[in-house]
Amino acid sequence: MALTYSGCTAFRRDLEARVAGYFRDGNHSRHATGRMYLKTLFLLSWLAASYVGLVAWAANPWQAIPLAVSLALAMAGIGFNVQHDGNHGAYSRHPALNRAAALSLNLLGGDAYFWRYKHNIAHHTYPNISGADNDIYMGPFARMSPHDRRYWFHRFQYLYVWGLYSLLAVKWQLFDDYRSMISPGVADTHVPRPRGWDQVCFWVGKTCFLMLAFGVPLLTHHRLAAVVGLYFLTAAVLGLTLATVFQLAHCVEEAEFRVPAEGSRKIEREWMTHQIETAVDFARDNWFLTWYLGGLNFQIEHHLFPKICHVHYPALSPIVEATCRTHGIQHRSHRTMRRAIRSHVRWLRHLGQANSAEPVPGRRSEPTRDLEAAGA
Repeated sequence: MALTYSGCTAFRRDLEARVAGYFRDGNHSRHATGRMYLKTLFLLSWLAASYVGLVAWAANPWQAIPLAVSLALAMAGIGFNVQHDGNHGAYSRHPALNRAAALSLNLLGGDAYFWRYKHNIAHHTYPNISGADNDIYMGPFARMSPHDRRYWFHRFQYLYVWGLYSLLAVKWQLFDDYRSMISPGVADTHVPRPRGWDQVCFWVGKTCFLMLAFGVPLLTHHRLAAVVGLYFLTAAVLGLTLATVFQLAHCVEEAEFRVPAEGSRKIEREWMTHQIETAVDFARDNWFLTWYLGGLNFQIEHHLFPKICHVHYPALSPIVEATCRTHGIQHRSHRTMRRAIRSHVRWLRHLGQANSAEPVPGRRSEPTRDLEAAGA
């Protein structure tokens, strides 16, 4: 039996009406604009130039290492912007173009089919709910939720977790998708084994990725150790970048972590309110981060309206915040990325302590205010 939420509230109706008014009055499309298409072209060009430079030009470590880092950041940029909007159906009003954007993930070593179940369904439907949101579960290696079991070594997790984050892409590219093909399923979410075109895209994507990651470089450099080493460097930078951005939006001391009451499958909160209270925005005034992260620093707005292209999030954020203020709902935001990282580290330290079942000391409860202004 799936988890359920409380019924629709006046807040939800008011917010949806205000957002609809923004698109209606401004005659805006909910999908990509010209600048989004230009960004896509730039990111793909960045990816291609970094890859060609690394494989065909780099002749020593001082050339190869910066190009590997550049390649990783270009891959993350495509993930944040192109595949993410495409998988949510937010990139275009044309399903075929959304599908093409989503399949850019397969070029990066992932699989769009399994990602949709893990992210769109398991995470977006049940954010920060232990046992349902697999994105906050790292097994026994780290504790992200107060509802997960604590082990003694978690007291050091705020130090070693960054190494785990750097392994995310390797685990995802070389292990997780294959395991999902053998035994599909994400936490409480049922995942049918892909068939037809989805099955073809899985194997073609994995074959192309392995050829690009290992086959072509080996034909060029003929040094297995160098090829493998550069793969792990690229994957480490990619994994650290992806994981850190996600954690700053959900696994911080200001976000809520809920589970149903014992013997129940219902979250005693309306769905939109739950989305707001389990996410925290950060660096909303930083135009570069907003551009590069595909608006994922506006995590609240993304969770409320995942089918709207991220280029609209900066305009929607004041609307969402004002509506929250009207209805007395807490809208939380860190002014800078540095503040968000500090909050994440404090949260990891808190969960690693023996008394971590207690409330976080100094946790903010004021509705609709910027946490840096409040001294976070």
